[in-house]
Order: sequence, then C-alpha cells, then structure tokens
Amino acid sequence: MIHTVTLPSVNPSYLSDHSRLKLFSGSANIPLAQEIARYLGIDLGPMVRKQFADGELYVQIQESIRGCDVYLIQPTCHPVNDHLMELLIMIDACRRASARQVTAVIPYYGYARADRKTAGRESITAKLVANLITQAGASRVLAMDLHSAQIQGYFDIPVDHVYGSPVILDYLRSKRLSDLVVVSPDVGGVARARAFANKLDDAPLAIIDKRRQGHNVAEVMNVVGDVRGKIAVLVDDMIDTAGTIVEGAALLRREGAKQVYACATHAVFSPPARERLSSGVFEEVIVTNTIPVAPENLFPQLTVLSVASILGETIWRVHEDSSVSSMFR
Repeated sequence: MIHTVTLPSVNPSYLSDHSRLKLFSGSANIPLAQEIARYLGIDLGPMVRKQFADGELYVQIQESIRGCDVYLIQPTCHPVNDHLMELLIMIDACRRASARQVTAVIPYYGYARADRKTAGRESITAKLVANLITQAGASRVLAMDLHSAQIQGYFDIPVDHVYGSPVILDYLRSKRLSDLVVVSPDVGGVARARAFANKLDDAPLAIIDKRRQGHNVAEVMNVVGDVRGKIAVLVDDMIDTAGTIVEGAALLRREGAKQVYACATHAVFSPPARERLSSGVFEEVIVTNTIPVAPENLFPQLTVLSVASILGETIWRVHEDSSVSSMFR
C-alpha cells in the first residue's frame, strides 16, 4: 500500500491583512499549490490557461493584481519546456498587470544539473533559465533544494533557497530507527549528507565513490565508511532514472548494511526509475511532493511527504519581510 504523508495545514495565527498577497498556480503541480493556499488561509487566484492548436500557451489572470505581491507556484518538471514557458508567460502577465512584486515559487528547478561546463561548446543552461526568469519580470525566486547552491548566484534578483529535509527528518525520527549511517551517493553530495547526518542525532557518514560513464549512467566503485550491520540512509536532492542510487544501495547491501532507505526531495522518476526502485533493494523510498508522482510511478515501498507547510511558511515570511533562514536553524 502506498504511504502518502501530508503535514497538517495550520493557518498561521498571526495572519492578519493578506489582501495584497495573491497566490496563483501553474499547471505543473496544482495539488501542492492548493495545500500551500490552505496553509496560508487564502484561495488560489483565478487564472485561464490553455494551449492553441500549434502548441502555443495562453495565460490570463482573472482578477486585479495591481499593487499586489503575487506568488506563482510552478515546478519546472516534466514536460520541462512547457512548464518553464508557462511560468515565463505567467510572470509576464503579472508584470503587465502592474503587480507590485512577482515571486516565482519553483519547488523543483529544471535544468539545474547543467550548472557548469564539463566539456567544450556546452551551454550552462541553469544560468540561461535564470536569465529568462529574470528578464520575464520576476522580482524574486523561491526555490527548494537546488541541485547546487551556486545556482542562487546565477540570478540578478533575490533568491530564497529552502530545503525539504525537515519533513524527511521528522518522518525518519518518527520511525525510531537505530544504528543509522547516512550515506552520500557521490562525492558531490557530501555537504548535503553531512548536514542531514548532523540533524539526525549526529549519525555517522559514509560516501559512495563512483565514476560516471555518461549522462544518467554511473559505475559504483566502493564505500568509504563503515556500514556493516547498520541501517543505511542514502540522501540525495533528486531521483531521476534511479541508476545511481540503486547501484549504491546494492553496494551497501554487499558491504553488510542490514537495511537501506533512500531519501530525496525531488521525485523526477524518469523511466526505468519505478522498476529499479521497486526491485526490493530498498526498505523504503522517501520523497516529497515538489513534483507530482504519476500513478504509473507508484510502488509499495514509496512514501511521499508534503512540503506545503515549508513553502507556505516561507511565502508568508517573505511577504512579511521576516527571516527565512531562521526556519532551518
């Protein structure tokens, strides 16, 4: 049975005049936007979205937003280009409607893995997308678990970078697991795994050393650290085709780990992710709802946690000019 966990949607007791706070959702993840709206105690704004016969997108905001602080919720997940273009059109529509401030709330930032040149004549697409969002008219960006922290610097507007780890950590603590070791699936994720381990009662850390052979293809080599007889928790920002994390889990099993859990904020789940993740190598795969999980990608070991309260609280703090970083201390 699929175990879907949603945190309570608690309206902030300090919510007062929110007439200038407007929330709109693109088509990428309407259920998450509805949860965020419930948390804030407001309704999603009315908006028309349609596609013409030739594939062009049309967006119209159907209420006055003149002088308002507008928050547009749109992860740029599959189909990435359609959802990105829809976000840009939404931003442009709000800017032309005289919104005071337009914040692009991007729970999952597509093209984030193209954040640097690794060979000649490549595009740094993460920077290109940042330029497009800025030029479209966004005043601010709110993103969750960017693939690399440097992407914040690609924007010439303020960026609030928040994390999905609190809901995953709370869920793991509720399971009362003992003898844990947090594992980074590669050297690049060590900082993320170390921060996760520190908040999980200073659990020990292990690293999987691998050598990548190509895009979405990785060869796992060995484990740095002791996992024998322990419950291993693999931590990453996203699971795409699941090749890396499944090979890592298989290696951890061979090295003596008694159970393996996978934790990731973004469930990209490109084929053949479902088949790999449900093969029995994981005790549980824990993700969040930054990206909607399609019915065909569900499997018994999958748990989906909601980040609506984190995003909703961040939106309110930005609107009130309060600290965002204090949420994660």
